Amino acid sequence: MMDSSTFPNFATNAIHVGHECEQWKGNTVVVPISLGTTFKQTQPGVHSGYDYSRSGNPTRDVLEKCLASLEDAKHGLAFASGLAATTTLTHLLPTGSHVICMDDVYGGTNRYMNNVASRNGLEVTFVDGTDYANVTAAIKPNTKMVWIESPTNPLLKLADIRAIADAVHGADPNIILVMDNTFMSPYFQRPLNFGADIVLHSATKYINGHTDVVMGVIMTNNDELCKQIKYLQNSMGAVPSPFDCFLVNRGVKTLAVRMKEHFKNGLFIAECLEKDPRIETVIFPALPSHPQHELYLRQCRGCSGMITMRIKGDLESSKKFFEALKIFVLAESLGGYESLAEHPALMTHASVPKDHRDMLGISDNLIRLSEIPSISL
Repeated sequence: MMDSSTFPNFATNAIHVGHECEQWKGNTVVVPISLGTTFKQTQPGVHSGYDYSRSGNPTRDVLEKCLASLEDAKHGLAFASGLAATTTLTHLLPTGSHVICMDDVYGGTNRYMNNVASRNGLEVTFVDGTDYANVTAAIKPNTKMVWIESPTNPLLKLADIRAIADAVHGADPNIILVMDNTFMSPYFQRPLNFGADIVLHSATKYINGHTDVVMGVIMTNNDELCKQIKYLQNSMGAVPSPFDCFLVNRGVKTLAVRMKEHFKNGLFIAECLEKDPRIETVIFPALPSHPQHELYLRQCRGCSGMITMRIKGDLESSKKFFEALKIFVLAESLGGYESLAEHPALMTHASVPKDHRDMLGISDNLIRLSEIPSISL
């Protein structure tokens, strides 16, 4: 087990950045929920920083500043969901642009790229991003964006972020490299430090950690990209509510504590599953048996609680496994305080074309686990 010590001051930043008491009248310690939709202006067009809550909200601003600090980013922007953030990012691109996307990604991302973006003027190519040469080979004159996940969903493959960033920006420095960091969280991995231009999270998952908010967030160090994304955030309007921002502001305070437990318990469960004769394969980047374990050691400072496995058998065997669950709940999503189990082929990735699932190996005996961070071991 590698040392899971993470980035300096991470827990302190999660608690304090953006939360300065002095910004509020009365010096309240807990961030208030600013539910107002409009704000008084001193003169027409002259205001104190806010005019309409879609364009900017005090509670949302606190969250965006805090989350940016956790990714070592200058800018953070919150959205109504992870897919709202995804949709907004593709609107950075002109009609006719080419997007390279990893072939093993969240099912909603695959569905959006395949069935929505491709019908709205974008050309999308899916590649195996575990080898950066595949990404380089797919670049075309009209390539404007590369989209990667690491670890991927659901097969927990890793992408060499530094190698891909160097290859992509070497071919064209204007290509935008987007990295979905949902599965690792900023506690264990900071893609911007490896050359990514934009980091995206489904804050619904580990960042909030309580399975009671749907939200997405984008972080970047690029001032111009931030300006463009901020314009789209306001123009497209896919912003989270102030109450949801308050909840994520609260949830992120315990992110460091939760991720330590996810890592500890995830590794324990993965090691136990590896020894079980009923299990065909266990996929967990922190296990030495993971084919990209060396890359994991170079790129990450620990591992989340996501475990993927193949049980011996077929679909009926998988169904019997789910029927026998006692602590784990059969449900989609991940990263909360409860243990969840799901069947990617029938649930999170059911919208992925079957031939694509078969090519990736998302088979009937593949099961994805999100383990609880509070098991007493």
